[in-house]
Amino acid sequence: MEITRVLSALFIGVLVGVLGRLVLPGRQKIGVLLTIVVGIVAAVLGTFVAEALGVADTAGIDWIQLALQVAVAALAIAAFTGLRRANRPDDEDAERVWGGRSVGRHRAGRPRCPAG
Repeated sequence: MEITRVLSALFIGVLVGVLGRLVLPGRQKIGVLLTIVVGIVAAVLGTFVAEALGVADTAGIDWIQLALQVAVAALAIAAFTGLRRANRPDDEDAERVWGGRSVGRHRAGRPRCPAG
């Protein structure tokens, strides 16, 4: 594999991942590395979908293919964000874990250990 293909895949993955995050409303709490990985995977999957629809090879810039890649990235980022929210305990769960005591919250929103 040539180094230019790897670098172009990374660049397109970053571009698709960032565009996928921009399309979604609100704040997504995923890191830069996960955005790049999701962008690369979305670029590959979007290309397969574009090839299946017959719109992958067009003259000039492949706007339909790029739109499909960004859509796949937005769906994947929304899924990751939803999974992280579903696995995050709320106040009731934190109180149950800490024996019914009030735990409070840090500025970042994570439960704080009770003094004890």
